[in-house]
Amino acid sequence: MSTNPSSNPQNDEDEIDLLALAKTVWSKRRQVISITLVFMLIGLAVALLSPKEFTASSTFIPQTSESGKGGGSLGGMSGGSEIPPALYPKFVSSVQFRKALLNAPINVEGLNETVTYSKYYEEVAQPGLLANIKKYTFGLPDLIIQAIKGKSEVTVIQTEEGDLIRLNEEEVKHFKRLEGQLSVSPNVKEGFVTLSFVMPEPLMAAQMTQYAQELLQNEVIAYKISNAREQLNYTEERFKEKKAEFDQIQSRLANFRDRNQNISSATAMNQMERLEAEYNFAFNIYTELAKQLEQAKLQVSKDTPIFSVIQPVTIPTEKSAPKRPLILVIFTILGLILALAYIFGSEFLKGVKEQWNEA
Repeated sequence: MSTNPSSNPQNDEDEIDLLALAKTVWSKRRQVISITLVFMLIGLAVALLSPKEFTASSTFIPQTSESGKGGGSLGGMSGGSEIPPALYPKFVSSVQFRKALLNAPINVEGLNETVTYSKYYEEVAQPGLLANIKKYTFGLPDLIIQAIKGKSEVTVIQTEEGDLIRLNEEEVKHFKRLEGQLSVSPNVKEGFVTLSFVMPEPLMAAQMTQYAQELLQNEVIAYKISNAREQLNYTEERFKEKKAEFDQIQSRLANFRDRNQNISSATAMNQMERLEAEYNFAFNIYTELAKQLEQAKLQVSKDTPIFSVIQPVTIPTEKSAPKRPLILVIFTILGLILALAYIFGSEFLKGVKEQWNEA
């Protein structure tokens, strides 16, 4: 005997439950509307009070010449493998890089002179109303802890190279802010890097992006040519030493020839031959080092990355934040969800209370 699924008691109970829930929501519609409107007003206030942000960006491709094998005694010298774009965020997150960003010069609207990034946030920028509300509500526990512990004067950070760098409290705050402002997005597949910076004004965002890009490229170049640069410095020192020795021997030989032009004794001839042998030996070394010096300079040039800019830094014309319509929609949906949760929760607790009283 077949049974009709539509007459299943379980399905009937589910339909009754859904109808009961819908009836409950409809009976409490004023509360739902009120709570949702409250959250809409909160979202509207957040959207209007949130400070404007502008994002400037740049996209470039790092390229290097093919590092060939050097000739002569420099045959094993090479700048090493290429630096993949995936490692670029490591450069940006380093303490040295961020400390350098604090000294970036920027132009602020209303000021006749440029100021550094750190000076702008320490003396010029004023926190908005929303920032103060957040500071004394969500950030109140941190303020209380800081008041109890007192201010920490110095923070010591150890770099990957093992060096210890001291940071004061203001620098630590700047570093935390930079984490949200500076972004480096490498595209490993295509091999390009996108760098962006967020600031309260369009010109400031473009200037910080340009400064960060140049700083990042210089850091990459310095890292890439470090081995070739060390070899070049060593070769230059050796070349200067041997050049000085060669000049001395050349002067001694010239003076000896001037003093003994008409003398043909065996002793003079023997001394002449020794001086000429020393001269030839010094000349050969001097010539070889001159060749190695040119090869070392060429190696540095080969290892130096060349950055092809795909998208240069431009001053943004539209703000990137806050996205006011999106904020309003999010708070409206959040208010509706919380209103429904409040109503269903109240009904559930009411049912539990009734069962408790009956028991």
